[in-house]
Amino acid sequence: MKILVTGAAGFIGSHLCEKLLQNPNHEVIGLDALVYKSPTPIHVREYNLRYLLAHDRFTFINQDLLQVPLSEILPGVDIIYHLAGMPGVRSSWGEDFKTYVTNNIEATQRLLEGCRKYPVSKFVYASTSSVYGEKTNQVNEDAKTEPLSPYGVTKLTGEQLCKVYATTDELPLVILRFFTVYGPRQRPDMAFHRFIQHIRQNKPIPINGDGLQTRDFTYVGDCVEAIAATAYAANIIGETINIGGKERASVLDCIAILEDLFGKKVDMQLLGKASGEPRHTWADIQKAQTLLGYQPRTDLRTGLQAEILDLSQTPYL
Repeated sequence: MKILVTGAAGFIGSHLCEKLLQNPNHEVIGLDALVYKSPTPIHVREYNLRYLLAHDRFTFINQDLLQVPLSEILPGVDIIYHLAGMPGVRSSWGEDFKTYVTNNIEATQRLLEGCRKYPVSKFVYASTSSVYGEKTNQVNEDAKTEPLSPYGVTKLTGEQLCKVYATTDELPLVILRFFTVYGPRQRPDMAFHRFIQHIRQNKPIPINGDGLQTRDFTYVGDCVEAIAATAYAANIIGETINIGGKERASVLDCIAILEDLFGKKVDMQLLGKASGEPRHTWADIQKAQTLLGYQPRTDLRTGLQAEILDLSQTPYL
């Protein structure tokens, strides 16, 4: 089976490629533009690829999805995992929004056009819990989508584009909505990465809001198990599926775990509430459990311990 992963050098993308290559029947093509405006520096994404580049069933294409000749990569591809895009809620405001439109909407549309000429058996679109906006209770896939940020708007637009092609061209679409993924290789702009680095450097942890906001934290290893399961899952075409984690907690709960893991109290710097972020997220994952056999296994303490270890062993930090 030939599989294309866009955004292959990213946090989730690199883990997914490694997971897919554990199956000897998989050949993986990784596409990544290594966009310089991304929250993840280029040298970090190059480091993410270090194991993949040595694998004989992995091919890396360092090109922009808006420029790469799709006629050279799509023929013979069975599954597309479309993870490429510009991430991050806080940086999606102002002039930078243009970058989000380019990478999250225009690039998606071009890939979808390519699938009209070179059909695939599954097109898996990586979306986000940000499309839901502010919700007070556990949210299932039928909940109203009300994004609070320009980033969320672009990801929801990507979903809608995919649905248009699914309707007009019978694109075999599956949408996955990820909830706060963390773990080794997490982006430097994300909270846990910043918290851990500040603790290591004896700096106060910057916290947006009061710290009582909660998230459904999804360990990256659990997340890629769910993504990879779509390759062979039956009866999922046309479905939108939440991918949440094993444990939901507040920011202050997470800091308490980090204090215990580091064996010391940490100082906190309370900042204003970040624009575009919901106060709470909580995934209903019943559909993922039923359709994908998904069962998140990694608790927050174990996952944070793995991220701390990874950061301590990363040579560029």
